[in-house]
Parts: sequence; structure tokens; C-alpha cells
Amino acid sequence: MNRKIFCFALVAMLFALCSSVEPQQPKKVPRIVYLAASPASANAGRLEAFRQGLRDIGYVEGENIVIEARYADGKFDRLPALAAELVRLKVDVIITAGPPVTRAVKEATATIPVVMAQDGDPVGNGFVASLARPGGNITGMSQIAAEISGKQLELLKETVPKLSRVAVLGTSTRPGNAEALKETELAAGTFGVRLQYLDVRGPKDIETAFREARQGRAGAVLVLQSPVFTSQRTQVAELAAKTRLPAIYPQTEYTEAGGFMCYGVNTADLFRRAAYHVDKILKGAKPADLPIEQPKKFELVINLKAAKQIGLTVPPSVLARADRVIR
Repeated sequence: MNRKIFCFALVAMLFALCSSVEPQQPKKVPRIVYLAASPASANAGRLEAFRQGLRDIGYVEGENIVIEARYADGKFDRLPALAAELVRLKVDVIITAGPPVTRAVKEATATIPVVMAQDGDPVGNGFVASLARPGGNITGMSQIAAEISGKQLELLKETVPKLSRVAVLGTSTRPGNAEALKETELAAGTFGVRLQYLDVRGPKDIETAFREARQGRAGAVLVLQSPVFTSQRTQVAELAAKTRLPAIYPQTEYTEAGGFMCYGVNTADLFRRAAYHVDKILKGAKPADLPIEQPKKFELVINLKAAKQIGLTVPPSVLARADRVIR
């Protein structure tokens, strides 16, 4: 009898111990997806800057965060399907690399948090109610800096003192293009330069634009922000060299691809700072309450190899202001 009682007590005790231990639930790892209109090759540096931003604040990829990427490879009509896929996957945050991407995601979801890594006019594009209080599921980084166009023309004029006509390459269908062109026109009046606007809607238009710039007697080229140019930046740099036209670009990726000069917002810093918005959202903040952050870093990069290729001598006064010189 005593043996039966002992066995019964032992079984009861083991059962009680097992019942008191709660089953361990696996911790959910946040899934972040980076979505871009241009190919992976055009986004490598930006995506790495974003990853570095997350590492700076303690995230370890594969342990406490998962980062994936999707690319439309310059085919804008693919963006709605890519955005819809991310909604079906119920990802935690979507990082958008440009206005066309943000627009596609905005039309696909009003609930998944979206962090813009760059945008020239978030309010004008209809993505947020205001810079201070976005008001929806979108927040992030802005490229708003009215002085950029003036600085670009100033640099071109100082590099080519007799410059009187500049070809401006833009994409009319890109959100923010009209505003960028307007700012460039205002700056042109200040520096006594006439502008020749050439609309480039796709890669097939790039060569035609450079030919028209030459025919129009342009003395230099100013390239506006556009995924079309970003994805074809090597071709753009080669055509500028072929037509012997000094060209200034909005991002350093162009000078690294052989372009002559860039002046603009430090794009890598924008993507790095976007990581801090993601961190706040993962910790419970609502995108509606996170102010849009404006650019803090700008950069001037000069490619002397490209200058030599077109027979241009860069004045010491311009070289002295460069943040980086490619020799």
C-alpha cells in the first residue's frame, strides 16, 4: 500500500511540475523589406548604409531582425505587384527607395508602416499631411534642400567660366521633377545661364537627349533625380564623355560610374538615418507621429579622370571645396 501511495505521489508531483512550466514561445523576429524601382546594382551602397544604420543601434541581421530586398529593375509597372506581395507577406516595415515606390506601396496598404529612405517632396507628392506630423502610415527622410540647384549651377559656372547654356535632363513623369526644374530655372536667372530641358522617360531616350544637348550648343549638362538615370548611370557618364560635356549629377554613384561631378544630398546618410525610424517603429512608435527628417549632410565629389577625358581643367578653387576627389 505504501509503495502504491509513493508512486501515486511521485506521478502527481511530476505532473504538477510539468504543468507549471509554460511552453516557450519562439520570439518573433521583425521582417523588414527594402523595395526599389532600380536594379540591385544601383542600390547596393544604399542598402548597405541602411544595414549599417541598424547595426549602429544594436541590430544583428538574422538574430533580432531580418532584412530582404525587392527590385523592379527599372520597370515601374512591376511596382504595384511587388507592393501587393509585401502586403500579403504581412512584413513589419517597408523601406521605399524613391517616390514611385512609395506611391505604389501607399496604394497597396494603409496599415503596414512605411519608411521613405528618400523623397524630394513628401507633402507635394501626397504621401504625408505635413513634415512635422505625417498623419498616416508613412514617415522617413526628405531630400528637400532648395539650395542644391543653385549650388550645382554655381559649380558648373565656376568650372566653365564662359558657360551660357546648360542642358537639364529630367523625367517629367517622376514625382518632384517639376519642382526640381522650377528651382533650377530660378537659379539659372541668378547665374545668367539659359536652360534647355530634355525629357528622358526611359533608357531609350538617353542617347537622344545627349545628341539634342550637343545640337542645342549646351556647354554643360545638369542631371536631375530620376530612377531612369540611376539605373543607367554608366551609360549617362559615357555619353557625357563622348559628347565632351561637363556634367553634374545629384548623387555620388554617378561619379563612381565615371561621371564628372556630383553635388547633392549625401544619399548614404539618408538611408543610414532611415534605420532610426525603423527602430522607433519596432519599439512602438506610430509613423503618423514621427516627423519627416530633412537632409543634414551634402557632398561634392569630383572625378578628375572624367575631367581629363573631356579635356577639362578643374579650377583649384573648386577642387578645394570637394569632399572627395577621384583621381
